[in-house]
Amino acid sequence: MATQAEPDGTARPVPGIPARRLWAPEIDFGAIRTELGTPPDFSAEALAEAAAPPADHPRIDLTDVPFVTVDPPGSRDLDQALHLVPDGDGFLLRYAIADVAAFVRPGSALDRESTARGVTLYLPDGRIPLHPPVLSEGAASLLPGQVSPAVVWTIRTDADATPRDVRIERATVRSTAQLSYPEVEAGARPEALTALAAFGAVRAERVLARGGIELDVPEQDIERTDDGGWKLVLRAQAAAERHNAQVSLLTGECAAALMLDAGIGLLRTLPPAAPEDVERLRTIAPSLGVDWPADATPGRVVASVDPADPRGAAFLDLAAALLRGSGYTPFTDGAPEQAFHAGVGAPYAHVTAPLRRLADRYATEICLAIHAGTPVPEWVHAALPGLPAVMAAATRRANEFERAVVDLTEAVLLADRVGEQFDAAVVDVAGEGKSGTVALDDPPVWARCAGPGLRAGERLRVRLLDADPTTRRVRFARA
Repeated sequence: MATQAEPDGTARPVPGIPARRLWAPEIDFGAIRTELGTPPDFSAEALAEAAAPPADHPRIDLTDVPFVTVDPPGSRDLDQALHLVPDGDGFLLRYAIADVAAFVRPGSALDRESTARGVTLYLPDGRIPLHPPVLSEGAASLLPGQVSPAVVWTIRTDADATPRDVRIERATVRSTAQLSYPEVEAGARPEALTALAAFGAVRAERVLARGGIELDVPEQDIERTDDGGWKLVLRAQAAAERHNAQVSLLTGECAAALMLDAGIGLLRTLPPAAPEDVERLRTIAPSLGVDWPADATPGRVVASVDPADPRGAAFLDLAAALLRGSGYTPFTDGAPEQAFHAGVGAPYAHVTAPLRRLADRYATEICLAIHAGTPVPEWVHAALPGLPAVMAAATRRANEFERAVVDLTEAVLLADRVGEQFDAAVVDVAGEGKSGTVALDDPPVWARCAGPGLRAGERLRVRLLDADPTTRRVRFARA
């Protein structure tokens, strides 16, 4: 059952998200690959390079630190391993990141072919990896018991998670355990996670206090059933997942600070919400039962909303307009004009997922050079101007795959139920209520719906008009 966090970080069932889920037989996701296009297989040259030993960089030995990884169940491309413990009144974080640059030689076939991919694409029946699995799920992955090359961030913070000492260096590490979010939620607490819950709560409050915005909306996921079919589930982030995300966010903020001080880097940026978008959301809040105190920031209000409530879900859907315009900003001669990430509430950089995201390899090398007081490698300089376009195209492609997969699954699940009625909630409207989007209670489908008179947040019965797996179209009308 989906969960959401209480203020103390514990999890509770999300009301309104039913345990019963609809099942479907085998779904052919290959048609999506054909339609949207996938990169060619890695060349023999790239595969050989991926299987070669890593570059012989100087490293410190941190194999005695009992790092652990925390990821979704079944993950093999493990970018991050952490060790987070109390340190006086504050925290001591050691964060090991897969050292992908040690395996990918600049200008090589592997470099060119991973650049053409940009990101790992995830589909229910398999992934289209950024790097060959022999690297991303093998030698470079921080698998338990494996001695691995890594880039380790060591960050000491004050009680409010403000960094006061930051180091980044190449190291050799050995993860002691691979944990999943459900396992951590169930109580797995090795030494490495001693301070995770406390750190995550302090960090989340710090982000809100400086005006950051985090949308915690349950996501549609497709999962295998025990008998080989597929089911559509609505998954809310567990507390452990949110706390773990704060580790990555703090590291990205430290990376951004290094880059800005040095006048060279690659930031992940997001402009502040447009005043008219904030005012539009503030105006509609009362009609959706959302309290917006006069002195409350948008982030505080968003954090107070229950995503399981239909009116809350509608409000959060509208709040997504506050987080438009993200991108990558390279700079080589002083701080750029746009250096802020409004969602994080601070400058921020992507450095913690290099197995799955191309930009992180470059940003990490910049930080290593800055901290060591050495010049940033020329291959990084040369690539910086083109990286925003590469990452924008890769992100767009990933979003297309994700939407197509969900649309196809919804259409297959509902194909034999045309004419049936369902309980739903309206999450947005268009054309003065003549049409909109509804979220079904069961199965957890979001689809277009015809009015008339639709109102955001309204509970209603809808009738299924069409569910076509060929076009991946699902349509409803007010019953």
